[in-house]
Amino acid sequence: MNTHKNPWDALPSSPKVSPMPIIIGLIVIIAVWTSYYTIPAESEGVLLRFGKYIDKVPPGLHFKIPFGVDSVVAIPTQRQQKLEFGFATPGHSNPDQGGSEPAKEKSMVTGDLNSALVEWIVQYRITDPKSYLFDVREPGQTLRDISESVMREVVGDRTVDEIITIGRQEIEDTVLLRMTALAKRYQIGVTINQVQLKNVNPPLPVQPSFNEVNRAQQDRENLINLANGEYNKAVPRARGEADQKIRAAEGYRFKRVNEAEGDAAAFTAVLEQYIKAPDVTRTRIYLETLGNVLPHAKQTIIVDDTVQQILPMLPMPAQFPPQAVEEQK
Repeated sequence: MNTHKNPWDALPSSPKVSPMPIIIGLIVIIAVWTSYYTIPAESEGVLLRFGKYIDKVPPGLHFKIPFGVDSVVAIPTQRQQKLEFGFATPGHSNPDQGGSEPAKEKSMVTGDLNSALVEWIVQYRITDPKSYLFDVREPGQTLRDISESVMREVVGDRTVDEIITIGRQEIEDTVLLRMTALAKRYQIGVTINQVQLKNVNPPLPVQPSFNEVNRAQQDRENLINLANGEYNKAVPRARGEADQKIRAAEGYRFKRVNEAEGDAAAFTAVLEQYIKAPDVTRTRIYLETLGNVLPHAKQTIIVDDTVQQILPMLPMPAQFPPQAVEEQK
């Protein structure tokens, strides 16, 4: 008979621990951790229950059913977002902002069968989160496709000169209107705020020639502007001088006409008096004429025919002193 005893048997046995409290504690922690969420200030939340749309929630702290029953998608509805075509800005946060092939996006054919490299941006804002998430598959890429399609259509209706020079504003306005109509038709849930053309250039092989043409056109416009400036200076001045001379001529005409009418009226009045009394009128005219003529005449001496020597009778005025001359006058 083996009387050897195991030393471990002498130790007191430990009580059995149930795993249920640990499991319950973990469940409570997970429930608490997944029962609340926070929506940023510039976003709205879309609450989903088992993937089905329930409601929109405003920014702030909210609670939901835990364990994955409810889920929330934050949509930046208060933030202006941007799509870039033909180029890409590094470090952007919007996954749809830049395209995968910028070189192909900006290469377009114009209405006069020329090639142009067009870069542009589209600024938009999400206004209906439900439509943005559920009505269209991949809404960001859909919006990019709409923008590229409309831009190619508008560029294809215009010449390369219009696109690069004078037609930029019209292209931006036309693309904005058409994109807005298509976004509303497809119910994407976004509002297009602005379409802006950036760099619009001809292809690289022909850029030097095109730049020379642009410089020639600019020189032509500058010369036209200078000529218009000189025209605007010379023509008003000439018109002013012509008006001044016309007014002076009209004044002279009125003066001469009035003087002639006055002289004619005076002659008519004298004629009437002459008809009534010829001798009296003749004498009066004679005296009035002498009264007008004699003050302007020089010294006049009237003598009789029988006078032989005039000097002793009438000394010259120079022989009298000034005071005597004044007294004699």
